[in-house]
Amino acid sequence: MDIAGLLDELYGRVPDAAREVVSGLRTPQLTDVPRPGANTIAWLIWHVGRVQDHHVSELIGTKQLWAENESWSQRFGLPPDPHNTGYGHTPEQVAAVRPDNGGALLDYLDAVMGRSRRFLAGLTPEDLDRIVDRRWDPPVTMGVRLVSVADDNLQHIGQAAYLRGLLEG
Repeated sequence: MDIAGLLDELYGRVPDAAREVVSGLRTPQLTDVPRPGANTIAWLIWHVGRVQDHHVSELIGTKQLWAENESWSQRFGLPPDPHNTGYGHTPEQVAAVRPDNGGALLDYLDAVMGRSRRFLAGLTPEDLDRIVDRRWDPPVTMGVRLVSVADDNLQHIGQAAYLRGLLEG
């Protein structure tokens, strides 16, 4: 398996796992919390899309889909702030992520995933060694950044699946 195929396999698991979590849930279930201050399923799946959109657009050198098309942010009741990925959100900010339905979560994630997978398909081993962030010691390569995004995505989807199980009792 080549690098592009491996990354496609890894990233390709994200939307299927998200669909499994969101499938059949109504908006109130997506925005319910097991206790005050906890993340919601809506926030967790939104965050998956936002992190990937933010980081991959940086790697590609293009504008984020979130900021490029305001209809995405409108479907979540949020401003199209390209810096808002969910990191450091307060409980109030988590509660403000209110998709119009589960389709909004999956449609945004699908759009982000489509762009990411097209990008991943053209990567070479040399691309993965390119330094993309010098703020860290050691500096972050594209390969490390892509693994980090996939790791973040899959962890948050796992949290959303667990939360669904809690909410369904």
